[in-house]
Amino acid sequence: MELTITQPDDWHLHLRDGVLLEAVAPNSARHFKRAIVMPNLKPPITTTAAAVAYQESILKALPADSDFTPLMTLYLTDTTSPNEIKLARKSGIVFAVKLYPAGATTNSQDGVTDLFGKCLPVLEEMVQHNMPLLVHGEVTDPEVDVFDREKVFINTILRPLVEKLPQLKVVMEHITTLDAVRFVESCTEGYIAATVTPQHLLLNRNALFQGGLQPHNYCLPVLKREIHRQAIVSAVTSGSKRFFLGTDSAPHERQRKECPCGCAGIYNAPVALSLYTKVFEEANALDKLEAFTSFNGPDFYGLPRNKSKIKLIKTPWKVPESYAFASGEIIPMFAGQTLEWLPSIVA
Repeated sequence: MELTITQPDDWHLHLRDGVLLEAVAPNSARHFKRAIVMPNLKPPITTTAAAVAYQESILKALPADSDFTPLMTLYLTDTTSPNEIKLARKSGIVFAVKLYPAGATTNSQDGVTDLFGKCLPVLEEMVQHNMPLLVHGEVTDPEVDVFDREKVFINTILRPLVEKLPQLKVVMEHITTLDAVRFVESCTEGYIAATVTPQHLLLNRNALFQGGLQPHNYCLPVLKREIHRQAIVSAVTSGSKRFFLGTDSAPHERQRKECPCGCAGIYNAPVALSLYTKVFEEANALDKLEAFTSFNGPDFYGLPRNKSKIKLIKTPWKVPESYAFASGEIIPMFAGQTLEWLPSIVA
């Protein structure tokens, strides 16, 4: 059995920098035509000039024959200026601004502490330039249970934001709950959308603890109950235009995952398309796969759909146990396991 679909884009990707960038960029470029690249480096990508330099680094890390296009983002801070949004739009390479609540996830310590008090002029400028806001949708209040952080964020931050700026385009990244599904579906189509990862479609929070603590299944937002996983699967396989592919592939060196304070992030770039296809096949919705992987994202961003194609062949293949690079190794999602769908670029 084979499927041929329009080549997908990845609308939420971490490529890191340095030797880690060189190790992981080719794996994303092998399957995806474009990707929205996250700006949470050290230091973060807070200016258009920094985004230009980072894009150049990514392009240098790609194989010589690659036509992969990194779509850059800016890291929103309390001091981001409206003029920076004008520069970003004029650059032609920056396509969104990322909101990290301070302390919410990896390298988010420079994130926003007061969205409405300090960032409103920037958000209003983004409306003028049709620049999407990409949201890590979790509160960071230590009094809030970690499994409720997304739900509380929706009620205290996201819903008021949408009411205050209804023309602002917002992508709720890597949604994990029934609450997020219901929120996105309740909003005006074309203004609020969501990306969905392979891990949140296939794993529930049991995967963190089965057979002992599983650090390579630890990501943020953390995996949730089975009822939430099922709700997300139903949403993405329904054919709704509001949901699209965003892997949140987040590589960390093995020793930084398997340590007393392990990093959050799942490296899924080599297996993502295989896993999305598995989800849609199990839901008897393979006819809806192409829209989710290849149409809904560019349509929301106002970008052309890709012309290139990719073939998905139903044939068993084994995921490598690890990927070696200059400073160590990276463990991919479902390492050592056999998957049933093998992506192959159509020449």
